[in-house]
Amino acid sequence: ELDAYTLYALLRLRAEVFVVEQECAYLDLDGLDTDPGTRHLWLERAGEPIAYLRLLAAGPDSDECRIGRVVVAKAARGDGLASRLMTAALDLVGGRACTLNAQSYLVGFYRRYGFVPTGPEYLEDGIPHIPMARAARR
Repeated sequence: ELDAYTLYALLRLRAEVFVVEQECAYLDLDGLDTDPGTRHLWLERAGEPIAYLRLLAAGPDSDECRIGRVVVAKAARGDGLASRLMTAALDLVGGRACTLNAQSYLVGFYRRYGFVPTGPEYLEDGIPHIPMARAARR
């Protein structure tokens, strides 16, 4: 239900950070953005997205969700925008289990939201990551 302009602006933000700034050539467009269970959350400044994340439903047979593509524009970092998005995403998740793959330097950030490492560090597109999960809550 995103209009073309908004979708373009969100994808551009992701490319500016993940591809250009982090110097990581990878296929960001993985087919999941248009899945009916995908929710896109973002914050704007002057009508332009400056922070974003996507929330994926794991599938019809699972109550688990997945958070990914958490990104904040370089000029907007330090303003608590990622925290606002995580809080909003976890409000949508509710008591369901949730997973994510954290860039290793952000493990402490995700721990504040109840996520814990679930495996060893690995390289994804040349960047160290750690799989993390937050257990279902009653």
